[in-house]
Amino acid sequence: MADHFTAIQIPQQRSYNSIPFPSVLSTNPTITIATAVPVSVSHLTETIKTQKPFLDSLLHKTGAVIFRGFDVKTAKDFNDVVEAFGYEELPYVGGAAPRTNVVGRVFTANESPPDQKIPFHHEMAQVPEFPSKLFFYCEVEPGSGGETPIVISHVVYERMKERYPEFVEKLEEHGLIYTRVLGEDDDPSSPIGRGWKSTFLTNDKSVAKERAAKLGMKLEWMEDGGVKSIMGPIPAIKYDKSRQRKIWFNSMVAAYTGWKDARNDPVRAVTFGDGEPLPADIIYDCLRILEEECVAVPWQKGDVLLIDNLAVLHSRRPFNPPRRVLASLCK
Repeated sequence: MADHFTAIQIPQQRSYNSIPFPSVLSTNPTITIATAVPVSVSHLTETIKTQKPFLDSLLHKTGAVIFRGFDVKTAKDFNDVVEAFGYEELPYVGGAAPRTNVVGRVFTANESPPDQKIPFHHEMAQVPEFPSKLFFYCEVEPGSGGETPIVISHVVYERMKERYPEFVEKLEEHGLIYTRVLGEDDDPSSPIGRGWKSTFLTNDKSVAKERAAKLGMKLEWMEDGGVKSIMGPIPAIKYDKSRQRKIWFNSMVAAYTGWKDARNDPVRAVTFGDGEPLPADIIYDCLRILEEECVAVPWQKGDVLLIDNLAVLHSRRPFNPPRRVLASLCK
């Protein structure tokens, strides 16, 4: 084990091929005992920089790493931790979730109401440029609930292929089309309530159209000032070259079960790439598989969760406030 980090076990962990998922790193007990106070953020960031090869290798092996027991108290502390890794920032263009910039590279996580569940997805799987890595940070522990369940993507692919080979074959052949109606401004009551102005970071329709086109997205303007965005066909299964395996890289279940608000009907939000509707029974069985395979670790204040977005899907359970989880996206 690298200096200054100790792998710890928590009850929620699962094991795949004898590898714990997620990996949980805490402080080296000898340092904590010697100082009798939590390891400072500056010490943590320096350790991240010196142990970067070890951390990259661990993330590649496990897909998700939780840093627990460090003195990460504020959004600025979290931003310092993110920057210590040296990953390039990914601007949040084209995503559906309402978010607010907090400091530096740090945003709020999806701001949808606490009673709403956010279904499993790879971040921004519905657009061609998606983050390779995600950071989450617990600034305020949930009153109850509010976990961010995670699941290994290739395990989902393998289970779906075994159970529904023809469906998966059609997905691989045709991909998916995602359709979403965006209001002009953000709608905080909706989990997909990001308006087109903040989605494309502009108030100008022609600039929005140009930015959408770069993502491969078509826009159809509506009389009320909103817009229908059509994305795809886009692959639903990707090949993870670095791990040499296929992954369930899509937002199919999230769109079909969760893209619902005053403007959107989730059943119409996603179809096969040839326009054919998706079979509801298979979608809901996929949701069951995701739930069966997932790990849901209760948040503790100061936790930092690093996810490899190619390897792992994530979601959010409903919660009783308070809860404040922040996020950062990396190329």
